Amino acid sequence: MEEVIISEYTSDWINEFEEEKNKIRIALGDLQVVIEHIGSTSVAGLGSKPTIDIMAGIPSLNSMNESYIKSLDDIGYEYVYKPEFPERLFFRRGLWRAGTHHLHIYKYHGRNWNENVLFREYLKRNPEAMNEYYHLKKKLEQEFKHDRVAYTQGKADFITDIINRASNDSELIRFLRESNLIGD
Repeated sequence: MEEVIISEYTSDWINEFEEEKNKIRIALGDLQVVIEHIGSTSVAGLGSKPTIDIMAGIPSLNSMNESYIKSLDDIGYEYVYKPEFPERLFFRRGLWRAGTHHLHIYKYHGRNWNENVLFREYLKRNPEAMNEYYHLKKKLEQEFKHDRVAYTQGKADFITDIINRASNDSELIRFLRESNLIGD
């Protein structure tokens, strides 16, 4: 049975991301791609489910053809069709609802790409918000120990609030645009 377990932060998550990033880049061959570590495992000091979330930005989702999907499958990333999210292609490594790695492919600098970067960077720069998120996750872990869907839904309002705060942080926005991490 699936179980929600929030682990203490470990720098091993960064190393895992770097290893997977290289594999994914090779698997996608000549496809123009930018790869970022997202989600809680990308924020130093933040406890999390030990699932490495990876975001790949490509010029258009139409760029992902069957050969790229096959190449990702060859390195252990199974494509999971999610018609409810037409702006994202989703791949999972590991068991259903217990994946060890999630690969989210978005349009580079599209709305979803930008929101993921904003969320990550805001938490990195705001320890109070990061701690608030950690405490929410621990509370939800206890409430929904065996229901990952409800656990995830329980975080939705907080995540939206953080993205809104980040979107109104002109200094953060300027930095991220100058660093080419987000688009207009």
